[in-house]
Amino acid sequence: MDTMTLTKEQMELKAMVPTAQSGNARVRELTPAQRRAVMFAQQQVLRARAAKKAKDERQAALTRIWREEDAERVSARSMSAATETTDEPREVSLREAIGHVLRDLRTHDHKTLREVSEKAGVSLGYLSEVERGQKEASSELLSSIAQSLGVSTAQMLRMVADYLDSVAI
Repeated sequence: MDTMTLTKEQMELKAMVPTAQSGNARVRELTPAQRRAVMFAQQQVLRARAAKKAKDERQAALTRIWREEDAERVSARSMSAATETTDEPREVSLREAIGHVLRDLRTHDHKTLREVSEKAGVSLGYLSEVERGQKEASSELLSSIAQSLGVSTAQMLRMVADYLDSVAI
């Protein structure tokens, strides 16, 4: 019975794993252990491909969600800008404007507070307070945060000035 099972298993393996031939050289058969190793390697490749496909699908879904959120954010801003009265300009402090611009830059790039804080060398809590306009950051810290967001300090300050102009109108 064992011989019969072994023979059946060998036949299945032979069907799955082709024998190696090189020109007129004699045919080299793989040992059962080699065949199992080849089958195992093939299974690992299939699993890796499936994992990559699942990862790509998750990333595509996230990108789609982020685009929808961006579109909603833009429409919400346009609606709120249309409903605001222009008779009374809103007072915004420089600290709040800097925080608003930093948060917009970070969320536009889909970065987390943790990612930016680690890259900038700032504590997560402090960065959060700067974004909420509760803390004033030094020029060195602002420069570090701006660089971690992929913009120069001058570009970030121009954005702050533009934001202040748009709020004051």
